[in-house]
This record gives sequence, structure tokens and C-alpha cells, in this order.
Amino acid sequence: MNKNDVPQDNSRTYSGHRKVIYATDEKGSYERVESSGWEAEEFATVMAVEQLEEQAQDALARVHQGLSAPLEYHMYNKRLDIPQLAQVTGLFQWQVKRHLKPTVFTKLSHSKLQRYADALGLSITALQSVPVP
Repeated sequence: MNKNDVPQDNSRTYSGHRKVIYATDEKGSYERVESSGWEAEEFATVMAVEQLEEQAQDALARVHQGLSAPLEYHMYNKRLDIPQLAQVTGLFQWQVKRHLKPTVFTKLSHSKLQRYADALGLSITALQSVPVP
């Protein structure tokens, strides 16, 4: 992309910030150019955030029905999925999936709960509870 073609659409997802894009100058060399975002990227970001918010609400309903552990709600509420949470905690994906089961979650050791709490930026007490509908 030519540096003169870098979009400047003032994306609301940037919250007034700017992002560096690498674009070519007149000589064909790459240089850093600031962008305030563009419409297509904003649309994709908003859609992704809405999907994660919907997943969090669905997970919250499952927690209240006793079908899932609070961990699932907090994972989606913090905009993570199973692969990302596994990577951040250093656990395997199959372990994270297993820990989403309420009966397994209630038996987790303090150290595993602390790993999840640290990864999600929560206390263990907050990790073990969810908002009331």
C-alpha cells in the first residue's frame, strides 16, 4: 500500500489513538505511517467483540443452569477463548475444556485456580462467582 493510500477513517475502535502501518513511499521503500483506522477493520472488530459478548452471556446462562463453570463466563468476558486461555495459563487445551465442567472446576487445586485468576486478572473469589441475572 502506498503511504498516501493509508486509510484515515477515525475508527471508533481506536478510541482516538493511532496505529502504525507499514506502507511504501515514492521510491518503493517501506516506512511507518500512522493511521486512525478504516471502516472495514472497525466493522470486523465490532463484530468480533459483539460475538465475544454474546458468548459471555450464553456462558453466564449455562453457569446459572449448572451446565458450565464460572471459568467459561470469565474467559469470554475477558475476550479469550480456549486456545488463548490455555496458552496464557500454560495448560493444555483439553485441560481447560475439562475445567469448564462445574464438577471438575469445584475440585481444582488452589494453585490451578490461582493460575486462572492471574491469567484473567481476577481474584480467586471473583473467579469462582458470576454476576446474578
